Amino acid sequence: MCRVRSKLDHTAAIRENRRAAVVVNTKSRRGRKHFAEVVRLIREAGFSPLGVFPVDDPRRLRDRLDEALGLGPDLLIVGGGDGTLSSSIKHIAHRDVALGVLPLGTTNNFARSLGLPLTRQGAVRVFTEGKVADIDLGLCGDRPFANLASFGVSVEVAGTVKPWLKRMAGRAAYPLTALTILPGHTPFRAFITVEGRRHELLTHQLNIANGRFHGGWQIASDISIDNRNLVAYQLGSGKRLRLLGETFLRATTGKWRSLAGGPFVVGKEMLLETDPPMAADIDGEVRLMTPLVIKTVPNGVRVMVPQGFVDT
Repeated sequence: MCRVRSKLDHTAAIRENRRAAVVVNTKSRRGRKHFAEVVRLIREAGFSPLGVFPVDDPRRLRDRLDEALGLGPDLLIVGGGDGTLSSSIKHIAHRDVALGVLPLGTTNNFARSLGLPLTRQGAVRVFTEGKVADIDLGLCGDRPFANLASFGVSVEVAGTVKPWLKRMAGRAAYPLTALTILPGHTPFRAFITVEGRRHELLTHQLNIANGRFHGGWQIASDISIDNRNLVAYQLGSGKRLRLLGETFLRATTGKWRSLAGGPFVVGKEMLLETDPPMAADIDGEVRLMTPLVIKTVPNGVRVMVPQGFVDT
């Protein structure tokens, strides 16, 4: 592991030296549409990028990230949705470089968890006026993740949600797609073991969150991406009508709940077993099968955040 500066020194270096590299997912409609604009905004903020790397083939994202990091930036600016940003986090974990987030996705859960502005101008302003913080990294099996590992209906949603629906409906595209899949979906039994206690539930959908948001709505009012804990929760039960009701409620109101007042299991490390075995949707990528150990890696990655972000 390389030597890592203090966060204060790292913040000062970004502000004074403006050493940044830029990677933007231009495969997505928003990335392609706004690519020239975000590069212009970054330059106007006083950065002369060491390199600018558009990515029009997701299979080349890793190569472009490696090229950008090879230039030795203090700040790696990445534009894209949650999948792109989650992939980027894997590359900078435990390294002496901070991630600068340009939210160009549909739901932008990771950016929301950091309290970032969702406008391009506001996001770039954080690079000059914000601070470096270190946040928790999720680990599902051997796969790092930023926001969420989920099981059940969401796995099918991730593979079937239509790009045109995402363009038209935005973050509502995911619950709307879930409503079409649910009538034919079979519930499963999940067993979550935390600190020696085993929790059993029957559900169509189980989420285990590192971040604060899912589908663009806050999971609970007192959850954090920097508190060393994961939060597991189900949507509905084994009954389709209950899940339909909760999905509709979250899609239309984004109702906040306290961790103390909802059906949540909280812990630093969880053993998840399911019957039958289930595939995991890890920040939008369907990988691995249960049983799985899911845990947090405290202060696993550095990011640029607004000054008001509570860094623990």
